[in-house]
Amino acid sequence: MSRVAIADPDVGERELERVREVLESGRLADGPVVREFEREFAAFCGADRGVAAANGTAALQTALEAVGIGEGDAVVTTPFSFVASANAVRLCGARPVFADVDPATYTLDPDAVEAAIEATDDVAAILPVHLYGLPAEMDRLTAIAEEHDVALIEDAAQAHGAAYEGTPVGTFGDAGCFSFYPTKNMTTGEGGMVVTDDGGVAERAARFVNHGRSDAADRGYDHVSVGHNLRLTSLSAAIGVEQLRKLPSYNARRRENAARLSAALEDVSELTLPVEPPERRHVYHQYTVRCPDRAALRDHLDERGVDTAVYYPTLIPDQPAYDGYEASVPTARRLVDEVVSLPVHPGLVDEELDRIADAVRDHYGLPEAEVPAND
Repeated sequence: MSRVAIADPDVGERELERVREVLESGRLADGPVVREFEREFAAFCGADRGVAAANGTAALQTALEAVGIGEGDAVVTTPFSFVASANAVRLCGARPVFADVDPATYTLDPDAVEAAIEATDDVAAILPVHLYGLPAEMDRLTAIAEEHDVALIEDAAQAHGAAYEGTPVGTFGDAGCFSFYPTKNMTTGEGGMVVTDDGGVAERAARFVNHGRSDAADRGYDHVSVGHNLRLTSLSAAIGVEQLRKLPSYNARRRENAARLSAALEDVSELTLPVEPPERRHVYHQYTVRCPDRAALRDHLDERGVDTAVYYPTLIPDQPAYDGYEASVPTARRLVDEVVSLPVHPGLVDEELDRIADAVRDHYGLPEAEVPAND
């Protein structure tokens, strides 16, 4: 019996056709296909502009640079995330300040954010992460950013298509940032995107990823600011255009798979299942549970041919690269010892979802669950 994988990127014939078209065109680097992808992804998010980048980390640094974050600034962010969110802050010359997370949603706790701002000099931005595909509490975070006159940059690397009170993530603050790594809800192989409604932010972002070049067509070698080469290739953008067209169906299937797992596991008292508050639309980049015996559960699932993963086993301020950073974040510290993610990707069929649930139930001495098939 084959293993149930934690992720299974789906790249089909249409993506191959679009890549072939780019190869035949000879425009392999930045070009019209990248502009097409930028326009279509921004429209998907309900944003005015999109600026493609080489990866999600590049998108985060680009957005921070574009809103003016730099040396001497502090940025309040989460300690419970992939390290890229805080690394991007440091790459700008700023310093991350870690606030605790909500115990139910695992996203930034607005009360902790407000306390961090009041206790810290020179806070210039808030950087929430929409972790595992669930939006952070954006109404309060937006209000806090406005009250304290600081920038708001959304890390939506795991949340393509997620929404808060019907508004897509990435559009609440000055800019939103996405990743297109292979395991994300859609992929370009590697890639990222900044979306924004602010024309000035978009222009500065576009310059930053392209050596600081002027965007005037006849001034290609005028470098009006210092920038990097963080451009997305046309090959990656070609994949992205086709993946974006599939994203709604991918997300719908992830939500169906998550609902099936939750229905099958709702009576497992040892587990804390993912939540979806009524004002939020979860897109289940990961289906992450909490349990007191994570190692034993993972071993049992591994024996049953079910892959699992831990996102993330170490808080960012506890990483060696963050020696000297202090963080009073008791909720986040509990989470790193208890979270484990089960497969939820759109390639799963009902029989595989049942295998996952039955293996979990068996570990806790429960009989198989009776769950109706997905439509």
